[in-house]
Amino acid sequence: MSVWAKHQIFEKNSIVLLVGILIMVAIGGLVEIAPLFYLKSTIEKTEGVRPYTPLELAGRNIYIREGCYLCHSQMIRPMRDEMERYGHFSLAAESMYDHPFQWGSKRTGPDLARVGGKYSDDWHVAHLMDPRSVVPASIMPGYPFLKETRLNTRDIESHLTVNEVIGVPYTADQVEAASKDILAQAQPDTEAADAFLERYPAAVVRDYDGNPKEVTEMDALVAYLQMLGTTVDFSIYDDKANLR
Repeated sequence: MSVWAKHQIFEKNSIVLLVGILIMVAIGGLVEIAPLFYLKSTIEKTEGVRPYTPLELAGRNIYIREGCYLCHSQMIRPMRDEMERYGHFSLAAESMYDHPFQWGSKRTGPDLARVGGKYSDDWHVAHLMDPRSVVPASIMPGYPFLKETRLNTRDIESHLTVNEVIGVPYTADQVEAASKDILAQAQPDTEAADAFLERYPAAVVRDYDGNPKEVTEMDALVAYLQMLGTTVDFSIYDDKANLR
């Protein structure tokens, strides 16, 4: 029997074709799903990736609340034009503590995965208050109220607790001190700042919005934006690749 004749069995009999499709889908599904039952994690651990500080986590919550993710993704694809514009392509490990992650598929504005350290705090404050003051062609709305709104710190311990439950490695000490740490990171001239750095040694303590007397929602959002893409030292991986 020729190959064509064998193929006709499937083309002329819909039941046989359906059974064949189901078998192939089942095999493909097993190949994709079975490894997940014995792998502890599908994300390769990456040096430098850390949980958000309470202030950064609060800023992330504001970022989501204001719908920033609707226009800005946080996922750089491994394509030349993307990497030349935004930097090294995104690693899965960089989003391992994001619940939910902010990858996105639509960009009205630029990708923000590597925006941390690209601009000064003053630039971010000016941009958030009046986007066209620094980017004349911007269609982004302004958020001047962020600088006038005192940051709500009452429920930050609950936020850390929930994140701990779903796998973010916060310690009991970090959760207990969350309400102090959320203020300490934006007030560098206080005694609490030293204790904060003991719990989060890789974090940056400074006044983000230009008003050291009060911790605002602007402080939190800028702190979050300034840490995006800064936790991984990609020169390590570039050096390893060059040695091969």
